[in-house]
Amino acid sequence: MKRTALIFFVSVFLVCNSFAAQGLRIMESMVMHSLILKQDVHFSVCLPQEYYDSKKSYPVVYLLHGLGDEETSWLEYGQISQYADKSVETDKTVPMVFVMPEAFRTYYVNDYKGSFLYQDMFVKELVPYIDSLFRTKADRQNRALMGYSMGGFGALNLHLKHPDVFGSAVPLSISVRTDEQYMTEDASGWDDQWGRLFGEPGFKGKERISEYYKQNSPFYILSQMPASEIKKLNIYIDNGDKEQTLCRSNEELHILMRSLNIPHEFRVRDGGHSFQYWCSSLPNALRFISDAFEGKSFRGDIPAKSSDNELPEKQIKKLTVLNETAFAYVPAEYDHTDRLYPVIYIAGTFTASQQKVIAAAVDNKIKKNKVCAMLLVFLPGDILTHIETALPELEAKLRIRKGYHFRAIAGFQTAATEACTIALSQEQFTACILSDASLPDDLMKDLFSETKPKAPERTSFFIDTPDKGNFYKGNGNAHMLLRDKDLPHEYRVREGNGGFEWFMAGLPEIINYTAKRFHK
Repeated sequence: MKRTALIFFVSVFLVCNSFAAQGLRIMESMVMHSLILKQDVHFSVCLPQEYYDSKKSYPVVYLLHGLGDEETSWLEYGQISQYADKSVETDKTVPMVFVMPEAFRTYYVNDYKGSFLYQDMFVKELVPYIDSLFRTKADRQNRALMGYSMGGFGALNLHLKHPDVFGSAVPLSISVRTDEQYMTEDASGWDDQWGRLFGEPGFKGKERISEYYKQNSPFYILSQMPASEIKKLNIYIDNGDKEQTLCRSNEELHILMRSLNIPHEFRVRDGGHSFQYWCSSLPNALRFISDAFEGKSFRGDIPAKSSDNELPEKQIKKLTVLNETAFAYVPAEYDHTDRLYPVIYIAGTFTASQQKVIAAAVDNKIKKNKVCAMLLVFLPGDILTHIETALPELEAKLRIRKGYHFRAIAGFQTAATEACTIALSQEQFTACILSDASLPDDLMKDLFSETKPKAPERTSFFIDTPDKGNFYKGNGNAHMLLRDKDLPHEYRVREGNGGFEWFMAGLPEIINYTAKRFHK
């Protein structure tokens, strides 16, 4: 035993002196021999820019790769050194050590046979080895996990099973399955990806839901976790809306965590299963991790840049429709042309000043030639209720281009339910925007049973919802239904509780999306 320990410390001393002498900050494919696995394990490292100019100790982020990738993937495709350096310089995040271990095809767990105890190696050998090699802050608060796909599963699983070792986790595009997905997955795919780990190849249906699977499934771990352990969790989940299987499993995981009152951050943005998406996650992910390292509450996502624009009164038109008053925004050129325009009908409870703020934001994008010229019509509740009758009257008073593909409807908060109902029942809109929508849990499912045949083909949905909002399940169910039916749509889950300021932060993307629908 003494001889083994002596050899270990001598090897650590030699390795440390080797890279220190060379002044290497980014090191690929270093080697640690694992006694648990009885083989070498490779890992890459990225040190802070200031590492050799200081004697400070640093927190550590373990970056976990996906299935089929390896210990250099975060460096080559994830560009972690560039993102980390920029984050320290621009967003004032703390300098960190990044460690990228080789994980083979393990999903970062011990396999059910006990023949390849990867998670034991990670916690019992790799973490202490890194702490011995580098000047690290060797405590749970200063250790974080981040990974994509298989690595997203690993980041979440390691955090849930070892919250006293790792203080926070950022799982991206988590490769996880619900029980239903797990039981119905194709046999060959299941054997190769899951059966070999959780037991056992050849299983079908319910027999796949083994006790060992449950011990490693986040759905079961979270459902059974005691409150004392839940308090140790600090999780930021990010998943693209173009994901296939993972769209449902990640959404169901978020819904479960909300129902169990487990604090976490949850985001859904534009994108799919790619490094382009995972790289775009890094600015906010590093901010989240940095705040955790400093023992601070999360500052929130990096705010989008806003551009104020004064809107001349002549660009707001007052209309009387069905004996009700409605207000419309028109582009600056409106009174100097006879051209026709596409239109967005906006329903929601907005004050006159809020309507002007919305109109000014759209006007600014038009003037900068970011989107096509368009009209906005703010619909009071009575007009919305009778919109089929109101549309011809509105379109006689404004120069609106004919055809459903130049017409969109947007609903905010409680008005979103009616906007959704109208869009699926009238076949008159190219887009339906639901923002901070108060959607009942199964509204979309119920509407689809009554919808007109052409409505789903004509109308594409943009669902924008706050991750802390009250209607997370209704919005999530709508997204999963549209994904299951393979219907074009966009889905976003953004930070916050909703409300007007939250709506305005998402408005630029809503307008971009709608303008593209007008010209598809």
